[in-house]
Amino acid sequence: MLIAKVQAMLRRTYSFAESTNIIEHNGCIRNLNDQTFTYNGKRIELTKNEYRILQSLLENIGKVVSRDNIMMKLWESDDFIDDNTLTVNVTRLRKKLEQAGLIDYIKTKKVPEYRQI
Repeated sequence: MLIAKVQAMLRRTYSFAESTNIIEHNGCIRNLNDQTFTYNGKRIELTKNEYRILQSLLENIGKVVSRDNIMMKLWESDDFIDDNTLTVNVTRLRKKLEQAGLIDYIKTKKVPEYRQI
């Protein structure tokens, strides 16, 4: 009983919950608490959309994330958004990551086109 009370007091005092909002992948750290992305101790400045794209990809490490899923996460709407808008955002994100030394951090998987018969 005493141990449970001490643990509860420590949780309230030091707020250990914040540490669960951090994802580390290949030396990169994404912090959801302050919406920052750092690599080798250097902060990479990202726009809101760039951060959301990266967040979506990091939450699905090792999985393919479709353009539709990323677009839904960015704009949270079924309204039509020009597909090129996402391409521009991803291109800018890739450039910023490359400038920080993260070459090919985001990989694109091309899906073969289906032919109608």
